[in-house]
This record gives sequence, structure tokens and C-alpha cells, in this order.
Amino acid sequence: MPSVRTPAPAVAAPSIHLRAVFTWLAVYLMITATQMLLGPLLGSLSLPLRTLVVTGVVVPTVVYALVPAILRTYGALRRRVRPSGTGGAA
Repeated sequence: MPSVRTPAPAVAAPSIHLRAVFTWLAVYLMITATQMLLGPLLGSLSLPLRTLVVTGVVVPTVVYALVPAILRTYGALRRRVRPSGTGGAA
């Protein structure tokens, strides 16, 4: 008979406020990094075109890579921290 795996205990999703902070942090970091790396190359472009290029890099990176990575890390950290009052020595 095959063994049955028990899933890891679920961790509650972070609040909408915490997700907003995570998203803001990822956006801020990506905009800063993109401006530092591409700023000299984009300096001669008009503001709307520069904005188009920067957002074209930042939005997919934040949505598909950074925020999911931050949420996975948050979940892993939450699973490692035991709620107070459970386990431990008496």
C-alpha cells in the first residue's frame, strides 16, 4: 500500500496591508535598480517613453518574480516560528 504524504500545515495568507507593504517594497527596489542600471541609456528619451521602458521591466519582474518570492519567504518564516504557548519545555 503506498504511503500517504501529509501536507505541511497551512500558513494564513498575510493581510492585505502586509501584501501592500511587500508590493511597495518590491516596486521601490526594482524602480531604483532599473533607474540605476538603465538610467544612462534612457536619459535621452522623453519622459513618457522612459516611463514605458521602466514600467515594462519593473511590472513583470515584480508581479512574476519578486512578490511571489517575498510571499514564499514570509510563509517559510511564519512556519518556522511557533505560536506562543505551544510546545517547549514546561
